[in-house]
Amino acid sequence: MSRFAAKVAAACSLLAAGLVLGGPALAAQLVPAESRIGFVSRQMGVPVEGSFRRFDADIDFDPAKPGKGHFAIRVDTSSVDLPTRDAIEEVAKPGWFDAARFPRATFESTAVRAAGTDRYEVDGTLTVRGQARPVVVPVQLTRSPGRAVAEGEFTVRRLAFSIGAGEWADTSLVADEVLVRFRLVLSGRPF
Repeated sequence: MSRFAAKVAAACSLLAAGLVLGGPALAAQLVPAESRIGFVSRQMGVPVEGSFRRFDADIDFDPAKPGKGHFAIRVDTSSVDLPTRDAIEEVAKPGWFDAARFPRATFESTAVRAAGTDRYEVDGTLTVRGQARPVVVPVQLTRSPGRAVAEGEFTVRRLAFSIGAGEWADTSLVADEVLVRFRLVLSGRPF
């Protein structure tokens, strides 16, 4: 993978992470070892996949009362994982995530609403590189006794967060749209 692809993948990963729901819980706890925040960007039309190795969440959510739910997620921007070491190092630089100045990307919900059986829409604010933007995150919840899995995907625009400066701002090289995918495993009640 080229440095450009690595940069794009890292930027997408951060956005993805920031967009994924998180939050304080009614005794719900994130199970980090089984959870994942990933992304897919495109460099010259070729998909580049990445993820973040370190993130945490506070989740306050009761499926019976979704409107009272609150999600907050924090992603360590230096923990991006991409196919090559060069790509990982490149996306931490100022033109991309600028991890030294902006060590965290965050998502905080502002509203949660039911969108069907065990499906929800979470409105919130995604902050990356100090820039906050509103997002809507669709979530599918799969429940079993004492456990739940929240999954979904959505698209963000990397340039809205100034990710990929200079030549990398050219969307024919690195697409503006980044697909964010997440799987958050939660334990505890009310699941």
